Amino acid sequence: MPLTPHGRTDSNGRSDSNGRSGAVGLRVVGTDEEPDKGNAGTSSAEAGADAATETETETEAESGTGADADAGGGTGPGDPPADAGELERVLAELLAFLRRRITGDYTVDEHGFDVDLTEHVVAPLLRPIYRSYFRVETRGLENIPDRGGALVVSNHSGTLPLDALMTALAVLDHHPAHRHLRMLAADLVFAVPFLAPLARKTGNTLACHADAERLLGAGHLVGVWPEGFKGIGKPFSERYKLQRFGRGGFVSAALRAGAPIIPCTVVGAEEIYPMVGNARTLARVLGLPYVPITPTFPWLGLFGLLPLPSKWIIEFGEPVDTSQYTAAAAEDPMLVFELNDRIRETIQHTLYGLLMQRRSVFF
Repeated sequence: MPLTPHGRTDSNGRSDSNGRSGAVGLRVVGTDEEPDKGNAGTSSAEAGADAATETETETEAESGTGADADAGGGTGPGDPPADAGELERVLAELLAFLRRRITGDYTVDEHGFDVDLTEHVVAPLLRPIYRSYFRVETRGLENIPDRGGALVVSNHSGTLPLDALMTALAVLDHHPAHRHLRMLAADLVFAVPFLAPLARKTGNTLACHADAERLLGAGHLVGVWPEGFKGIGKPFSERYKLQRFGRGGFVSAALRAGAPIIPCTVVGAEEIYPMVGNARTLARVLGLPYVPITPTFPWLGLFGLLPLPSKWIIEFGEPVDTSQYTAAAAEDPMLVFELNDRIRETIQHTLYGLLMQRRSVFF
């Protein structure tokens, strides 16, 4: 969720993006006093032993293996629990969560968003994938405001929408305000029996003007992926080439709410399921936008559903300020088109830049 610098974690296991290592180094302080003349005859063997002890202590301090270093050293968010005390804390939080579910001591908003379930069940399940499997490196979180409505607009890829989940977790864990990204999802998400209620509970809502404007107006951080299925279901040969952003509906919503638009660029998701073919006939029968054929699926059965462990980078760009416009500007098609195209070009150029910086697909 590694190359991403990890800081300290709070009681919910979320990372402080400005965290510093808590390791305490040891320093052996010598004395300026003259040696006692009565002990001037100390054997050279004893002196050598003292010198060896000092050297050993200094070595432990520098390497962080000394007892004091272990006691003061903090663990990063991707590290396993350091001791039994940490394990007890995790178990206590789990028991507290179960107690709240049994007693009904939790809240759900008008869109069905369950913060308690998201923070204590879904996010912990995704963190090992984020930190250790995709080794996500997050940049530009300072461009996301600590409060107030804002719209995050991102590229979409990877056959399955794992990029949306990783982006939401990056904001929750590493942004100083630990904000929840309220994702605008396609109609299909809410048509799947098991997926629909889970999507609602984790903060997703229907990708429509009404819901987007309501969330932005209420001061939420909203995420949208304008490429839709055209982006996430494109063939591997078209990787990192942005598809059409539609008619700019997300721009209109941001203009009406006066919310800044934050371009977000994800590199790494294109390679998790390299789509080399599309079983269109089967897709039509099942009512799906596509049925992907990858180097591993369907040939390896369920094992083919495992994503490849590519190296990810998520970068949040500088926000586009919309406060200079009135709500009536949302009805200006030329302005909407211009802002829509500007956001798309910003993400595309950032994609090219990040690809140049990446050493390889997997490192």
